Amino acid sequence: MPWRPHRDGRARWPVVLRDASVEPAIVLRPLRVGDERDWQRVRRDNAAYVQPWEPTLPPGSPARTPVSFRQFVRDLDAEASADRAMPWCIEVGGRIVGQVHLFGIVRAAQQSAAAGYWLDEAVTGRGIATRALALAFDHALGEGGLHRVEVNIRLDNVPSLRVVERLGLRDEGVRRRFLHIDGAWRDHRSFAVTTEDLTGSTLMTRLSQV
Repeated sequence: MPWRPHRDGRARWPVVLRDASVEPAIVLRPLRVGDERDWQRVRRDNAAYVQPWEPTLPPGSPARTPVSFRQFVRDLDAEASADRAMPWCIEVGGRIVGQVHLFGIVRAAQQSAAAGYWLDEAVTGRGIATRALALAFDHALGEGGLHRVEVNIRLDNVPSLRVVERLGLRDEGVRRRFLHIDGAWRDHRSFAVTTEDLTGSTLMTRLSQV
């Protein structure tokens, strides 16, 4: 279905993005309630793998109340419908292998968002995370109506640093003790892209030329 902006400039939701230009073909789509078994499996299998990069609550923060998977999906849809986020799961061969979220969307004079993602260890090294971020960023900076998207990466997260290098994102420097990750405040390096950086092209086009 062709994209049409809301009258107030917000991007519509849901949005499904696909790339079959190389193998494996990938799909970015919203999570569904029926995905629970697949999602729970991949999260369980990758618990130790993703732990060093997962956000945690600082000491003294109110404890989070656990929610059902159904409520988790509803909350993601509500954030997307309110134009505060663009949350996708990453699907390969009909299986969920990760997620990529654009969150903290600000409209008005800023028109920006930040990105976060995780990927199943079993499918790393195949360019899936790089293409998923490229698809998400291209949508955000095009039909999503944003001007700038950033991603913040721990200094020791070498695989993710390689992803942004392949995408050619602009290095904007280190943010000291930027996010509480895996039990402590961690330094992060910020990378960003704006519509001007692409000069009418896309990140997917950049990848095809590498």
